[in-house]
Amino acid sequence: MARLALGVEFDGSAFAGWQHQGHARTVQGELQQALSRVANHSVEITAAGRTDAGVHALAMVAHFDTTAERPLHGWVLGTNANVTNEVSVLWARVVPDTFHARHSALSRSYLYRILDQPVRPALERNRVCWTRHALDAARMAEAARALIGHRDFSAFRAAECQSPTPVRDLREVTVERNGPYVDLRLRANAFLHHMVRNIAGSLLLVGRGERPVEWVEEVLVARDRTQAGPTAPPQGLYFVGAEYPAGHGLPSYTLPGPRSGVPTT
Repeated sequence: MARLALGVEFDGSAFAGWQHQGHARTVQGELQQALSRVANHSVEITAAGRTDAGVHALAMVAHFDTTAERPLHGWVLGTNANVTNEVSVLWARVVPDTFHARHSALSRSYLYRILDQPVRPALERNRVCWTRHALDAARMAEAARALIGHRDFSAFRAAECQSPTPVRDLREVTVERNGPYVDLRLRANAFLHHMVRNIAGSLLLVGRGERPVEWVEEVLVARDRTQAGPTAPPQGLYFVGAEYPAGHGLPSYTLPGPRSGVPTT
């Protein structure tokens, strides 16, 4: 029995999220069917994170166990030949039996991309969060800095979040203007359910001038979800990648800069 890790890119627009559901299309469900054909036995795959419906991934890391012997490029090409076009396996690596895509991850990175322009987009309607209001990215960046650190993020977690603790270590947060886009990038040890989208929804209020910069920190300290902004839509959210110990030999992903590793037009 061998354990393999995969890097997976996907457009989440047509899926009900990552996690397998019997009544809807999911990324996990589609991948498991494709991998099972290549392996010639049933395959169950585990990912570094569980994305919601409409959320995308630049390099989701996942692992599975198999008794089949295939060259690494065979797993990549074979899976891509059998999976829907919205999903693509980027790479495959053999990893130790102790490796776990979720539990072995040191950190995870997300990008939330906002397009602020007067008219709604057509080509990017499923790839960005659109707002007709001009945003002040500098104000948003200043407000976001208050979130960095080992903090209680109760104010930014979904009501249905199943995590036993609201505490997370948010290690990096940046907000940058990138032409017509405002990009929010976050890296943490882990994220709560809807945490990135709830932070984005609050920062949007600051960017539009509806809330002062200091308000985000006040919301964080209050630990009350009802005081924060609305949950931002899923279309602008991208799972960028996960960081693992160097000994596993997996590609390293960091928060992308403008024009680097992010969706462009």
